[in-house]
Amino acid sequence: MHHDEKNKIGLTVALSIVVGTIIGSGVFMKPGSVLDYSGSSNMAILAWVIGGLLTLASGLTVAEIGAQIPKNGGLYTYLEEIYGSFWGYLSGWMQTIVYGPAIIGTLGLYFSSLMINFFYLDKVWNLPIAIGTVVFLGFVNSMGTKYGGIVQTITTIGKMIPIVLIVVLGFWKGNSDIFNVVVPISENQSIGMAILATLFAYDGWILLASIGGEMKNPTKLLPKAMTVGILIVTAAYVLINLALLNVLPAAKIVDLGENATATAAGMLLGEYGGKIISIGIIVSIFGCLNGKILTFPRIPMSMAERGQLPFSKFIAKESPRFKTPANAITVEIILGIILMIISDPNKLSEISVFIIYIFYVMTFIGVFILRKRNKNKERAYSVPLFPIVPIVAILGSFFVIGSAIINDPVSCFLSIGIVFTGLPVYWYLNKKNKNEVS
Repeated sequence: MHHDEKNKIGLTVALSIVVGTIIGSGVFMKPGSVLDYSGSSNMAILAWVIGGLLTLASGLTVAEIGAQIPKNGGLYTYLEEIYGSFWGYLSGWMQTIVYGPAIIGTLGLYFSSLMINFFYLDKVWNLPIAIGTVVFLGFVNSMGTKYGGIVQTITTIGKMIPIVLIVVLGFWKGNSDIFNVVVPISENQSIGMAILATLFAYDGWILLASIGGEMKNPTKLLPKAMTVGILIVTAAYVLINLALLNVLPAAKIVDLGENATATAAGMLLGEYGGKIISIGIIVSIFGCLNGKILTFPRIPMSMAERGQLPFSKFIAKESPRFKTPANAITVEIILGIILMIISDPNKLSEISVFIIYIFYVMTFIGVFILRKRNKNKERAYSVPLFPIVPIVAILGSFFVIGSAIINDPVSCFLSIGIVFTGLPVYWYLNKKNKNEVS
């Protein structure tokens, strides 16, 4: 996709895509379960910090790869360049068929259930609202990267308001004990699962690398946006958890689960406080969903351009008027809607994070491979503190994969199975493309 300079993404939009894509429901929904898994407030805060540092290590590592391969497609393009066409294809297939639609579906359903609670609607409206929202955002993003970027910037500012309010008022008005508070022992205690829970809240950082080709000067901008963006997110997550602990007793946060944030807001801002925060969370998920719909379809788009998907000719077609991957957006949204109808979003979101981390590990290892391969080439950007940063990212990912398998082996192996349905498709299309050439 060749964009003119004025349509290219600058630092402000890039930053809001990082922050907007990462901060979704997790920061508001996860404090209870992270505390529950950690067993104490100190360990919970530590889990949030480790999750942030791990995400930063991952982001900086991928930024070096992204600077060396400044093309659209992110993970798919990187794995293809590093390991060859099969692994690139498989990661693209995984993102097209499992990861992207599952996350779009999950966020759509999440958004609609919050709307239902906010407006006291009947549960009947759950699917219609979810489907309507996803279709609306698909339409906005089909009208141009710039429009999607504008929505992204507005919603990012919108979602920071409840976070800032809770942090400021929580420290000013709260008087609970923050540190050294122990919560009742639960049978599922494990710092590994606590970090895993925070990583659900941090996931999304890699999506920025996938629009490298649409940035002004990606070699300088990508690493800058990654580092600043992830540090902003980590600070926000740690501060909001400290503020919650200052307002509510730790055991109460565990009891309230995903309602802890709204309850704290109600205590700080009166009965309207809960509503204001609910609006903030709704805006937050809306922005998160927009970030996914802005970036996910670039993957099937670049695969289809090379005939690697069923119905490639259709999927690869750009909108003649707006020059956006409109058909690829449509395909991802239809798959997302199917998943909304047939499946449970929580299960799907956990599976998708597990499966993506398998491919993340391969990407991180790729930094070492590329350095060896391009020994004498000058790098536009290098990972700081090499090899420590990539090693942290690799070990962290193995840790996540291991925790997930221990926690739910059946779903994990099932999801690997779904990804490998891509094998026959790959062989068939390869043969077909060879025959057409000959």
